[in-house]
Amino acid sequence: MKKKGLYVLTGFLGSGKTTFLLNLLDNIKDKKIGIIQNEFGKINVDGEIIERDGIKMMEISRGSIFCSCLKLSFVESLAEMGKMDLDYVFVESSGLADPSNIEEILEAVKVLAGDVYEFKAAICLIDAVNFLDQIKEEETVYRQLVHCHMAILNKIDLVDEDKIHKINEKIKEINPNCLIKYGKEGNIGLDFLSIDLKSLNKIESEDSLNTVDNKPKTISLQTEEILTRDELNEFLEKVLPDCYRIKGFFHLEEGWFQVDVVEKLIDYKPHGERENSELVFLSKVGPKIIRTIDTNWKEIVNKPMKLKN
Repeated sequence: MKKKGLYVLTGFLGSGKTTFLLNLLDNIKDKKIGIIQNEFGKINVDGEIIERDGIKMMEISRGSIFCSCLKLSFVESLAEMGKMDLDYVFVESSGLADPSNIEEILEAVKVLAGDVYEFKAAICLIDAVNFLDQIKEEETVYRQLVHCHMAILNKIDLVDEDKIHKINEKIKEINPNCLIKYGKEGNIGLDFLSIDLKSLNKIESEDSLNTVDNKPKTISLQTEEILTRDELNEFLEKVLPDCYRIKGFFHLEEGWFQVDVVEKLIDYKPHGERENSELVFLSKVGPKIIRTIDTNWKEIVNKPMKLKN
């Protein structure tokens, strides 16, 4: 069996990794694709969005695949997918994942499954709107960029030329050898598949920042109640300062929606009906997020709901 091309997608929360994958799947119809998706939350929101006929998918939740807490699960998933008849495997890591130890993980896969992969590249998606602030505050953003072979500057339609120039300079300062591509809504075409990206940047493996001790707290909210958009917006705006990310699915008066909240942006996309509404909160403040959610829900919504770890 021929080796499968393996790409690892990184990028901070809200950078557009899932949108990039959706564009890729829409444009690469003649290849057999496998996807391993990593979420910090218990429910895999992005997996539900991407899932479609003909795509082999595996999901790894509740932490980072580069952390010791899930590293074995990641190795086993790669080994299992290595047995399948596929052309490419794309790994979408969590937005808080530090991929510094990817080479070590791939060596473990060789032991378990043989030499079934050709590691093509680590690809880092960059949120052009928020990157310059994120790089100052989050070491993970730096690690994702320094350990990539190609950086995709995404959402360039939402910023001006001056900001794009400043981001370019910062990327080159941190990783002078990676290829830089530019995209709107994660779309960069398919020509990168034919480029020897790995040869552009020789990356040294090191210990990942992701550990059991610094694993972020996640909590999910479930309800069967139907809210107005104004009610949900008010609640989310109150909770957002204590969260890295909020996402899920919600039943509003005008229908079912996929909800995605990052930085100060609350985004709604129509979605099919589900059994109940569910949101996943990725906490900046550890378990204190439980009180924040509960207090604001009671004050603003005051309808039945359940919180789950």
